[in-house]
Amino acid sequence: MDPLLQRELERLTNDNVAFRAFVGHRHHTWARTYSSQPELYIQPESHDEIHKVVTLARRCRKRITIVGSAHSPSDLTCTSSWMVNLDRYSKIVSVDESRKVVVLQSGIRLGQLGLELRKLGLAMPNLGSIDDQSIAGAIATATHGSTLRQGILSQSVLALRIMLSNGNTVLCSPEQNGDLFSAALVSLGALGIITEITFQAVPLFNIEWEQSIQPLSHILDTWSGDLWTQAEWVRVWWCPYGKKGIVWKADKTVKPLGEKKVGSWYGGWAGFHTYQALLYVARWVPRLLPGIEWFVFGMQYGFGYGACGSAVEEGREGFLTNCLFSQFVNEWALPLSKGPEAISRLQAWIDGDQPTSRIPFSPRGIYIHSPIEVRVSGNSFHTPKPHIDPSHPTEPTLYLNATLYRPYNRNPPCLDRYYQAFEYLMKDLGGRPHWAKNFTTVTRDEIWAMYPRMGEWVGLRDEVDPVGMFVGSWHRRFILPPQDSGEESRRESKHRVRTQSAGAAKSSNGGDGVEELASTTSEESFDLMHGAEAEGSLYIQGIVGDHEDEHDENGGE
Repeated sequence: MDPLLQRELERLTNDNVAFRAFVGHRHHTWARTYSSQPELYIQPESHDEIHKVVTLARRCRKRITIVGSAHSPSDLTCTSSWMVNLDRYSKIVSVDESRKVVVLQSGIRLGQLGLELRKLGLAMPNLGSIDDQSIAGAIATATHGSTLRQGILSQSVLALRIMLSNGNTVLCSPEQNGDLFSAALVSLGALGIITEITFQAVPLFNIEWEQSIQPLSHILDTWSGDLWTQAEWVRVWWCPYGKKGIVWKADKTVKPLGEKKVGSWYGGWAGFHTYQALLYVARWVPRLLPGIEWFVFGMQYGFGYGACGSAVEEGREGFLTNCLFSQFVNEWALPLSKGPEAISRLQAWIDGDQPTSRIPFSPRGIYIHSPIEVRVSGNSFHTPKPHIDPSHPTEPTLYLNATLYRPYNRNPPCLDRYYQAFEYLMKDLGGRPHWAKNFTTVTRDEIWAMYPRMGEWVGLRDEVDPVGMFVGSWHRRFILPPQDSGEESRRESKHRVRTQSAGAAKSSNGGDGVEELASTTSEESFDLMHGAEAEGSLYIQGIVGDHEDEHDENGGE
């Protein structure tokens, strides 16, 4: 154990508050795109235990990274210092049944939340494609669904409690500490530890959904018509080689739950393994990918046009999709009106027509994975909007998601050039990258140019966390201005870590993209680790009795 930590724990021997820290933990993202080995992996179970973690981190000059499901395929959650996981801090605190307002501990996963709300006859009003994330993680990275009637998931947040680096817990809402509330609605984990969330739920509802295969030409022709307004929720899976898309739409219904009128070929054992094996072979023979798209999505949805499935399900289940395999995910937010141009130009580039695409990267020899996910959102009703909300400020937002699978955790050979081309197009059309995804060519200056209020967000971040307790290498690389390296180096642990990164994958040779990263502001690099188990554990009973660190339960700035 770190001698300084040992001394500080001995100072806190009378508080009867546990410090649930584990050593030997190997952390990796769900997709195994990035891995790291934190010095300590900590799982507090109460507000007092979280306060103790922050107190010890401040005294020992340690960084804290908060992690939930690690479903983000980026290295946002990687650290060699202290990693805090709130899976054990995941209860519903209170429910106002008349207002349908629920107060939650921040570690609750969206799937667990859906089940707990169901018992109360309530539901989340909106959901993305998965429910594995913690509620705090989904809010922190601007998670969204696919409906023009709602914005990002933070739209349903009424208030937050945040524990700052000084140990104070601050209540923030539109009426109280409004600037902090606006910043914390998309916090990137860099402001403090969100401990409680006041959430606006809705009555429990079912949805009736149906999906159909349509020519891409029809999708583009109806883009400005009723494509996105024909139902409350609409999303499209675009198959570029077949020049078609699967259009999924859903509305609330009072109909009873019914059996799905569609199977899932790649959701079964044979389809799952056949699809992954085909993608693996295509690493060596990429020109097979158009045929693989035709076969796999024909087996999944049918080989012709028209209806290909329907069901009545609970909303919390009907929105979910199967992520299948390890993957890189590169998603950008664009003005919805730019959709036809974005899709037409990217389709041209995939077809090898570089002049029409106006993308200055050669498509020669590049074959990509399907489908490209197309979703939308409306504007958040929060005023002002979150400081760094990626959705468009004045019109509905289009989200284009260029997913690349990693069969058997191996990178596809198209990775670098495809993402260079895709991101060039997105930037050319005024796009913003999804905070939790694998954007690879974006610079700090470009991100600042995308967000007029970034300076406000960074200034407020520095005010509530002046010592940089919640700042990691990802924040320094993409957001925070360069600063003196001395303090940064002292605050970082010295563990060597490696990563499997999208941007440095050297994927032209089909490698698996393992690269050591060197930071300009610390000695931290990344070491490829497998698994997410704690091999050894250190369970410490400690006691906070130090008056200088006592905190105001009611919050204070």
